[in-house]
Amino acid sequence: QVQLIESGGGLVQIGGSLRLSCAASGRTLRRYDMGWFRQAPGKAREFVVGISWNGGSTYYRDSVKGRFTISRDNAKKTVSLQMNGLKPEDTAVYYCAADFGVPLSSWSHNDLDYWGQGTQVTVSS
Repeated sequence: QVQLIESGGGLVQIGGSLRLSCAASGRTLRRYDMGWFRQAPGKAREFVVGISWNGGSTYYRDSVKGRFTISRDNAKKTVSLQMNGLKPEDTAVYYCAADFGVPLSSWSHNDLDYWGQGTQVTVSS
């Protein structure tokens, strides 16, 4: 079985930075695409950013382009999300996800293989 464990969330001021990490335990996810979703109170979950299994392809939601950067280390079984220039609208619970088979372009419309429990990110003024 696989567990995805997120860390790095917290409270930050507008314009600040946070770095989220997702560590996979159990079987290797070397061939799995990985990414991050978020869900704000009263809103639907949305796909934010993803990275292919070899790091060759990435997907960024328009609203985070130029501010967020995803990376992965397959040897350490981790994926990280560097978030800069944070805005109040980035406030949400952020979930790590992993999947084998569903292309990143379709992640918004599919149930994925593995999910983390989520980590809260709050951007305040």
